[in-house]
Amino acid sequence: MGADLRLTILAVPPVLTLIHRDLHLSEAGVGALTALPVFLLAAAAILGSLLIAHTSAVRAAAAGLLLVAVASALRGVGPSAVMLFAMTLLMGIGVAVTQPAMPSLVGRWFASRVGLATAVYTSGLLIGEALSAALTLPFVLPLVGGSWERSFVVWSLPVLLTALVLGALPAPPPAAASSRRWWPDWRGGPTLRLGLTLGGASAAYFGSNAFIPEFLRATGRSDMIGPCLTALNTGQLPASVAVACLAPRMIGRRGPLMASGALILAGLAIFLLAPGPGLVLGAVVIGFFTAQILVLTLAMPPLLTEAHDVHRLSAGMLAIAYACTFVFPLLAGAAWDATRLPATAFLTVAAGSVISVAAAAGLRR
Repeated sequence: MGADLRLTILAVPPVLTLIHRDLHLSEAGVGALTALPVFLLAAAAILGSLLIAHTSAVRAAAAGLLLVAVASALRGVGPSAVMLFAMTLLMGIGVAVTQPAMPSLVGRWFASRVGLATAVYTSGLLIGEALSAALTLPFVLPLVGGSWERSFVVWSLPVLLTALVLGALPAPPPAAASSRRWWPDWRGGPTLRLGLTLGGASAAYFGSNAFIPEFLRATGRSDMIGPCLTALNTGQLPASVAVACLAPRMIGRRGPLMASGALILAGLAIFLLAPGPGLVLGAVVIGFFTAQILVLTLAMPPLLTEAHDVHRLSAGMLAIAYACTFVFPLLAGAAWDATRLPATAFLTVAAGSVISVAAAAGLRR
């Protein structure tokens, strides 16, 4: 399930230059294409909370993943910009419905090992991102004759399989009426601060995936697109392992979150200022520390609230986080269009780093 939440989203950056060429998108359009699923993660996360409250986390996840699989496969029909954006919108709704279910399942199935279980499913998220980024250009595109449209169908197949498996699981008992609350507590400090901490890191990560290919193409280093995207996404994998091994020392503490946010900015500086291998090293640093913040924040809802309320805190946190992630790449793409300076696209990474540090600094011990 963790891998399925990222496979289809991160199948876009490796073929973004092909989509750009065939559909004649502007830089702002490129930013919108990457940011649209993220906008739905924000806007529809509350729908996921509602479905969980009135059905179950398993049933909500199965329905969400089925929508992801079907909509993702249809993105290349035409090819048409209208179809691409419409199906990307539906795919984002499916991911948004599924994602709040994950902390709820962790809290119910692994209540005594929340840190480890969160690291495991977050590893799935990261593996999904890495597989799409690393395998699309060298393996999937040749397999489908160079068609970016058919590459989306390939990445939809494992999502469909998972949805069918989840749908076949026995139905859980219905929740009591008193446990069917679904609207997040927006006034709660943890909801806002965890949302902003995760939002800054997610904005940095998705912004990097969106604009690294375009930045390298514009600066005459297209040969580095594959290595940098692979480094960004595979660089995340050790972060979940580190948190799994050091969960008691890291989860629930401000220090690791603040340090990770600051080191995202350091990774950006390396990427922009160091030539050659420095591009890859900078991408690795950004990937590792955005992932570390992801694992640490997703582990918090099962620890902070009762099992029947985890989906409310998760949905509120994710809505805030992905609202940030949606807005920042759009602003960065607009800045590039206005200034014609490729480096301005990475304002989203710098701002995300600062927001993560500031929000984490206000968390209670």
